[in-house]
Amino acid sequence: MPHTYDPTNVFARILRGEIPNKTVMETPHTLAFHDIAPLAPQHVLVIPKGSYVTFDHFAAEASADEIVDFHRTCAQICADLGLSIGSGGPGYRAITNAGGHGGQEVPHYHLHLIGGRPLGRMIERA
Repeated sequence: MPHTYDPTNVFARILRGEIPNKTVMETPHTLAFHDIAPLAPQHVLVIPKGSYVTFDHFAAEASADEIVDFHRTCAQICADLGLSIGSGGPGYRAITNAGGHGGQEVPHYHLHLIGGRPLGRMIERA
């Protein structure tokens, strides 16, 4: 399946300033903001500013600077939210969805950082 980017998706519109967001952190290559329908006390979406559709698209085609910036931003957010086990936090879940089987709703690569309560099993066995 080709990684065809849709520049009208909601995250592209957020990046262009057309839709407001509650920013958690912004860097040269990354934007992080609170989810509008949080699934836990802490639920932050982290998106690259580049036009990437899925994790594998980002991992294969993003520059080294984009990849490092994105992951370091995620680490800083986990620490800032008090979730990082390296800082004595209780832990968190990092989730990304890709395509129809993965449950992706917005065709712009994004990582959910979710925590603040026990989250249970990742998925149920089929």
